[in-house]
Amino acid sequence: MTDADYGDFEEIKEEESKTPAQPEQQFPSRVKLPKKGQLIGIVLQRLGGKRMSIKTTDNKVRNCRVPGRFSRRFWLRPGHFVIIEPWPDDDNKGDVVFHYKPNAISQLKRQGLLQNLEGEF
Repeated sequence: MTDADYGDFEEIKEEESKTPAQPEQQFPSRVKLPKKGQLIGIVLQRLGGKRMSIKTTDNKVRNCRVPGRFSRRFWLRPGHFVIIEPWPDDDNKGDVVFHYKPNAISQLKRQGLLQNLEGEF
């Protein structure tokens, strides 16, 4: 068998002027942010009976509870980040309304929203 049996082939050369790898571009994040009257917090301690001690971004430690409609949806442990809604009549208590997943926490850290809570864990 000779080269003529297979037809003509072109030699492929690597392109020398490849575009350099670009760093990751900033994409808008799709992380839930607290609304007016809500705060981001970190679970410090579980107290039992759907209650826990949570340190919020305004440097207050609040006794928060998980409402019944969320009790099966949230499995919270110390170190988890949540959104709480303080009670209107007692500022030292509140309700947990959202639980952040680990990938959302990294987005919040990039945005600088967790600077007050960084030293906790």
